[in-house]
Amino acid sequence: MKKVSWLLTLLLVGMPTFALAAGTIDGGSKQAINWSAIGMFVGFVLLTLVITYWAAKRTASAADFYSAGGGITGFQNGLAIAGDYMSAASFLGISGLVYTSGYDGLIYSVGWLVGWPIVTFLIAEQLRNLGKFTFADVTSFRLGQTDIRILAACGSLVTVAFYLIAQMVGAGKLIQLLFGLDYWIAVVLVGGLMMIYVTFGGMKATTWVQIIKAVLLLAGATFMAGAVLYKFGFSPEALFAKATEVHPKKIAIMEPGSLISNPLSAISLGLALMFGTAGLPHILMRFFTVKDAQAARKSVFYATGFIGYFYVLTFIIGFGAITLVSTDATFLDASILEKTKSGIAAIKGGSNMAAIHLANAVGGNLFLGFISAVAFATILAVVSGLALAGASSISHDLYGMVIKRGAANEQDEIRVSKIATLVLGVLAIFLGIVFENQNVAFMVGLAFAIAASCNFPVLVMSIFWKGLTTRGALIGGFLGLISAVVGVVLSPAVWEATLGYAKGSAPIKLDNPALFSMAIAFAGIWLFSILDRSKRAAIDRDGFDAQFVRSQTGIGAASATTH
Repeated sequence: MKKVSWLLTLLLVGMPTFALAAGTIDGGSKQAINWSAIGMFVGFVLLTLVITYWAAKRTASAADFYSAGGGITGFQNGLAIAGDYMSAASFLGISGLVYTSGYDGLIYSVGWLVGWPIVTFLIAEQLRNLGKFTFADVTSFRLGQTDIRILAACGSLVTVAFYLIAQMVGAGKLIQLLFGLDYWIAVVLVGGLMMIYVTFGGMKATTWVQIIKAVLLLAGATFMAGAVLYKFGFSPEALFAKATEVHPKKIAIMEPGSLISNPLSAISLGLALMFGTAGLPHILMRFFTVKDAQAARKSVFYATGFIGYFYVLTFIIGFGAITLVSTDATFLDASILEKTKSGIAAIKGGSNMAAIHLANAVGGNLFLGFISAVAFATILAVVSGLALAGASSISHDLYGMVIKRGAANEQDEIRVSKIATLVLGVLAIFLGIVFENQNVAFMVGLAFAIAASCNFPVLVMSIFWKGLTTRGALIGGFLGLISAVVGVVLSPAVWEATLGYAKGSAPIKLDNPALFSMAIAFAGIWLFSILDRSKRAAIDRDGFDAQFVRSQTGIGAASATTH
């Protein structure tokens, strides 16, 4: 722990020097240093390190590391879930999409929000009653442990990888803009801090970082949206009228279809956002941090309220950026503006930074510092939750239950989890650099597609369908996972925008594959289950009644750890 403290002290002391030495993001003259932003940024990092130190002293068992000992209250967990959900994609990505596309950017916020009733009524209570640390505990409750945990770990790790990309890109762009650091240095910094939080503090540290960050983000977004409306006499109509006047697309930004013109793409994206929520491993893990099913339901109730309120604010923030950022040369790149004649295209740092520039426009340098620090806190907290979910899949599901067949020593399992965190951190840094120019909300949409195509079908069928067998879940789940990943890689967004192939050359024209990959997963699960006549299939079907009783009553469910 002392080595970590010394390392971070040097890092924090040296950061202003790095910032002074670096150029602007476009390689031009030296960027003015925002000392208020740096001060708040350093203050938050120090606060989270104190929390991590406090949590590390109270993390002795696997239950503490994976689920905070089940001692988080429903309200606290609701805030933490909202913190997990109000990520860089929500704050920076959605406001950036509204900034560039107007009304259509709302499809992401609405899609993410409507996924919560599915979580509330379908899986929240059952998850808490059936599981212990990861959602694989639920899917393997009556199915073959080895096969199902390998599938669940694969689905979790691929989902986490795509979700991590979005967070790392958002963090890199933010710090690059704020401190003038090179993008790759910013990404490495975020990855390093994330590894420290998870490795030493586990779920306790991650949860409390999420709670603090959620409160700060809700407060900052409320002030920003209120300041925008204040400038227009608290009239949304006046705000929208001004936005249509200054935006290059004019009235078209108030019409659907500018972002997703293909109906199949719109349906596919909607399905991914709705059902992907119920398959996100870092969200599902949160239901094991509370003491019982009642607290799990309360968690979802509170989280839905916080998240719904926040998404209304992002819409106002996006339109506020159109009116106040795209018309102010302070926030625009002069060379891009000269070429495109568009304030929307010329925004410094790209569309993901619309909310950050708006903070400066409505609240000056001090509020810019606050929002920048909060945005960075948002990314750090979500990245930590994702890393913990991915590490848990490796240590608990693969090492503890598959390799050691349930006989793993707790300390060995925690050690494997910490090693996995370091590996995931390096992977996240690498992917964050490769996908530098992707919109972060769009990248999370792809992660949701994978979660909706692999994790969700297997999870919901294992809970509610007696006919499910291990073979059906394994084949159908992998069919969904593979088709989703192939659909993502061969889509225009990755094939053309990221891999650099010619425009129009993408083998699959849909930006989001969920419509077909979800159908393939459910069809595969059903077909190979009803065709399965093995001895294992009979055991799987016979185990449903006992699982159903426990899922509804909680009899035999894992209890909270007392401290």
